[in-house]
Amino acid sequence: MRRRLFLASLSAAAQPPAIRREVFMKSPGKGTAIMGIAYYAKASGLDMVSLEQRWSRSDTIDTVFRRVSTDNGRTWSAPVESKTGEKRPNGTWRKHPRAGFVDPRTGRLLEFWMEAVLPTDDPLEGLRNYGVYYSIDGGPARQLIHKGAGFDAKHPIPGAELGRNGFMLGDHGSAPITAPNGDILLPLEIFPAKDGKLYNPGGGYTWSDAALAIGRWKGNGLEWSMSNLVLGDPAVTTRGMVEPTIAFLDNRRVLMVLRGSNDKNTKLPGYKWFSLSTDGGRTFPPARPWTYADGAPFFSPSACSYLLAHSNGRLYWLGNITPENPKGNRPRYPFVIAEVDRATGLLRKESVRQIDGRAEGEHEILTLSNFYAHEDRETKEIVLYMTRLFAHNDGWEGDGIRYRIPVS
Repeated sequence: MRRRLFLASLSAAAQPPAIRREVFMKSPGKGTAIMGIAYYAKASGLDMVSLEQRWSRSDTIDTVFRRVSTDNGRTWSAPVESKTGEKRPNGTWRKHPRAGFVDPRTGRLLEFWMEAVLPTDDPLEGLRNYGVYYSIDGGPARQLIHKGAGFDAKHPIPGAELGRNGFMLGDHGSAPITAPNGDILLPLEIFPAKDGKLYNPGGGYTWSDAALAIGRWKGNGLEWSMSNLVLGDPAVTTRGMVEPTIAFLDNRRVLMVLRGSNDKNTKLPGYKWFSLSTDGGRTFPPARPWTYADGAPFFSPSACSYLLAHSNGRLYWLGNITPENPKGNRPRYPFVIAEVDRATGLLRKESVRQIDGRAEGEHEILTLSNFYAHEDRETKEIVLYMTRLFAHNDGWEGDGIRYRIPVS
């Protein structure tokens, strides 16, 4: 009964025009799931790039097909495959590309990814080895390295030494933004080490801290520095602070929303967490449970989310809200959109609207969490790309879906 009332309340709040759903990229068959996304390639106009990412196991992209469009995604070029894995003498090289980002101040296209050689091709080896790389306007690969003496390809940022402990990008929702002063703010996860080993005080699947890399344009390149760390308290989140997503509330305040977890300790409440910087993203206070604007808590599984600023002046959040306390990562449905109160940085309860959920007869393993979104430059709709993923033991499956969400 509680679940029906919860879903009914979401439905009652959803009075805007209907959300439209269609298959954007179809899976080739059982054993392979598709994550299909698209993003704009220039500061204005309708040129787009799409990435078709194929998965057959967790935290691994088997391959990527890239397409381009000049008509806002109505038609696409023939796909071009790009390698994301390769056997090498010291292991398997893996690459994880993320959605591109056009800096509105300079018009430059930034494309970020993480890569590393994994000795036995175990995805968890990435916690020790992943570094972050990027290109500018399709140019050569550049490694993200903190400015100043003492930082290099092996020791790229404070607190990370590749081979011992690495750092990485979250899912597509951990997207960069441009600050009012022109800096590029990029959310990162950093995997701390202690006594030469990965540090995991919460006892969950993994542990990470969060921070922003702050890029300042210097000629045709970026000079990077770091914010302070946003640390998790192992007494309240068993995996630390994961997959940060960020947005400006005004010219100085940066909201960071984070994934936590109650993995291995489901008596803890499963929340999203937040931290609010008042100096443009250089320093953040300790994270607190993210709530509705009236102070009421809500449950959310350990899953990525996304803050999306719209040209209508509103700030939207996309992610999972569950009627009952989740157990670690699950359930990752329903999937909702809601408006953030720009005064408080909290979520407006009355704005919560369900986008998708588990249909009658569908397996409870359904995952609605791997996604990307942008504002359509012609219609002003929010366009959401999300996989309806079923990660079965005998093979993954799931089409890449495109949703069109009207907003006022």
